[in-house]
Amino acid sequence: MLKIGDKAPEFSLENQEGKIVNLSDFRGQIVVLYFYPKDNTPGCTSQACGFRDINEELEKMNVKLIGISKDKISSHTKFIEKYGLNFDLLSDPEKEVHELYGTLDEKSMFGKLVFGTSRDTFIIDEEGKIKEIFRKVKAKDNPFEILDYLRK
Repeated sequence: MLKIGDKAPEFSLENQEGKIVNLSDFRGQIVVLYFYPKDNTPGCTSQACGFRDINEELEKMNVKLIGISKDKISSHTKFIEKYGLNFDLLSDPEKEVHELYGTLDEKSMFGKLVFGTSRDTFIIDEEGKIKEIFRKVKAKDNPFEILDYLRK
């Protein structure tokens, strides 16, 4: 399990345009990396729209915002277009980055145990170390708790 002070695991994933995004591309700036379960679901839409609404302020603070889910690139593209999202969504269908960051939780669905995405957010500092971890966040509150944290 990752903890504050650990080096953030490096990754390379495709964004909504099919472009490869590497965590190391953002050395020298703070990264807000949030994991969410699924595009176009009520909680995930609330969270994404909240981040959309504060992203301009994050950019002024030299913060890069990135969302990651298991959804396909085509789903991300539609989600971004539908809600006017102004940040990258990365596709992790093999759940490799989810596993690196410990964001898979065992859940019960219709009496069957499945692994789903835990709604977790990581703040990664300019040197690539984990500065803060927010686990199992509330979708609608998460963008604003992140903004409050970064303002301090």
